[in-house]
Amino acid sequence: MDNVGRMLTNDYDSFAEAYAAANESNFANAHYERPAVLALAGDVSGHNILDAGCGAGPLTAALRDRGATVTGLDLSAEMIALARRRLGEDADLRVGDISDPLPFADASFDEVTASLVLHYLEDWGPTLTEFRRILRPGGRLIASVDHPFVAYTFRQPWPDYFTPDTYTFTWTIGEHSAPMKFWRKSLGAMTEAFTDAGFRLSVISEPQPDPASRELFPDDFERQATTPGFLFFVVEVPIPSALPVSATP
Repeated sequence: MDNVGRMLTNDYDSFAEAYAAANESNFANAHYERPAVLALAGDVSGHNILDAGCGAGPLTAALRDRGATVTGLDLSAEMIALARRRLGEDADLRVGDISDPLPFADASFDEVTASLVLHYLEDWGPTLTEFRRILRPGGRLIASVDHPFVAYTFRQPWPDYFTPDTYTFTWTIGEHSAPMKFWRKSLGAMTEAFTDAGFRLSVISEPQPDPASRELFPDDFERQATTPGFLFFVVEVPIPSALPVSATP
């Protein structure tokens, strides 16, 4: 068995430096996905945000630069080390699995960002339930995933769009390769997972790429401007309705 065959699936520790370097300036992350998440987030000054699946911290840093207090969480210890190098020793950065109960109090965040992480999970339910628990009433989850059209049309054959399925591939960045495994779901299954966890759908977005990337990546820009790539959601924790005030007899 070759080295790739012996590696753990989705093991970002094995190529953290290479992935972080590519993520910093490539088209898909730096000029499409991350700007779209920030645009959906809007004004976050003074907000308390959990960046779930923060990686090496580029989104964490961008949110902090916009005035938010940001906690970063990632399964990869090597990614968290890179994020700490970027953000400083006093940054709240933790190694943790979003599939497990989260080490945060109820209603302690204004937003959770989950940037290209949910498609690693077979079952979104427990994770979304935890996200809802730690969000205050009116709080938002901003999530991005592989677009189901792309997974259905361009990835490995998916004979039944409506049945959740998985696909694997080898991700090569420079001289580093790693086996990856993603779960693909229909749009209906995604939206049901959010509503089953108690969220209210606010936005489903298929944004255009950052116009500034047209000159830097003309071919990528044209492709992304005309075909789906990632799918973005903003879902909210409903605010309980105020109880009616009884009339005084």
